[in-house]
Amino acid sequence: MVLAKQQPVSDEPLHLQDVPVPKPLAGQVRVKVRCCAVCHTDLHITEGDIPLPKSPLIPGHQIVGIVDQLGSGVKTLKEGDRVGIPWLHSTDQTCDFCRRGLENLCEKAQFTGYQVDGGYAEYTVVHQEYAYPIPRNFSDENAAPLLCAGVIGYRSYRLSSIQSGQRLGLYGFGASAHLVLQLARHRGCEVYVFTRAQAHRELAIRLGAAWVGSSEDTPPQALDASIIFAPVGGLVPQALRVLNKGGTLALAGITMSPIPQMDYSLLYHERTIRSESNSMRQDCRELLAPGGEVPLQTEIQVVPLEQANQALQALKARQNQGAGVIKIAQ
Repeated sequence: MVLAKQQPVSDEPLHLQDVPVPKPLAGQVRVKVRCCAVCHTDLHITEGDIPLPKSPLIPGHQIVGIVDQLGSGVKTLKEGDRVGIPWLHSTDQTCDFCRRGLENLCEKAQFTGYQVDGGYAEYTVVHQEYAYPIPRNFSDENAAPLLCAGVIGYRSYRLSSIQSGQRLGLYGFGASAHLVLQLARHRGCEVYVFTRAQAHRELAIRLGAAWVGSSEDTPPQALDASIIFAPVGGLVPQALRVLNKGGTLALAGITMSPIPQMDYSLLYHERTIRSESNSMRQDCRELLAPGGEVPLQTEIQVVPLEQANQALQALKARQNQGAGVIKIAQ
C-alpha cells in the first residue's frame, strides 16, 4: 500500500500497487512480511502532521516476518528466522549521541516506513543489527504491536521513573497504554487510566486498572508518575494538576497539539516533564527477550493489506480495542 500524497485518511490516500521486490545490500536481510501493526505515527505520516521525507512511501514500522534472503556479510540471522522490525531502522553509530549511548537521538537516524519503505507490503529489507528475533510464545499478529506500541510504551515507562508500589497515570488508552498497564501491574504499581471511551475503560478495568476516569476527573490519590499517550497538549496541565511532588510526566507521542499556557504552581515542587523520542536497540532486546519478564497480552483487530486505509480510519476514530494489525496474504 503506497502513499504518494499526504491526505486525510477519509480520502483513502493509500493505494495498492505492484512495486519491485527489494534486494538486500551488504549486511541486510530481506524479510517476507507476515503482518504489520498500525501505529498513530502511520496516521501522522499519512495525514501530513509530520513532513514526508520520501515520496512515494510504503508506511508501516511494526513488522513481523520471515528472513528469506541474506545480503553479503550477514552472520547474526539466517533464512527462515522469524524477526521483528521496529521504527528505528538504522543509525550512523558515529555521531555524538550514538557515542554517548543515545542512538535514539542519532543525527542521521533513518526510520522504517518514513525514510525507508516499511511493512505495508509483501517484502522489506533491514540491516541485521536492527531486526529482532520474536519469542515463540507470541503469534505473528500478537507480536507486531510490540515493535512500536510495546517498545515505546516500555521506554516511556522507564522514563517516567515509576517504582514498585507507586501510582502511575496513563492518559489515552490505545495500543501502547494497554501494554504499559500490564507491565506496571506486573511490577507492583497501581495504575490509573484517563480515557473517555467506555470500551477503553472496560478494557482497562479488565486488565487491572485501580481506577478509570476522564482527564478532568481527580483520582482518589495523587499520582507519582504519569504518561501521556494521546497527542493532546491540553492534557499536560491536567496531568500536572494530579501529579505528586517530585513526580515525572512523560510525553510519549511523536507529535502533540500546542501545550496551553499554565500556572507555574503546576510544575513547582520539582515536578518534571520529559519527552520520549524513538527507542533504542536495547529497548527492543529487553522487551523481546525469550521468555520475557512479562507475559504481555496484546489486544488486536486484524485486517487484510488492501484495507489499510480502513485500519487507519478506525485508529483515528478510536474504534480499536488495543491495536490494529494488517495481515499480509501468504
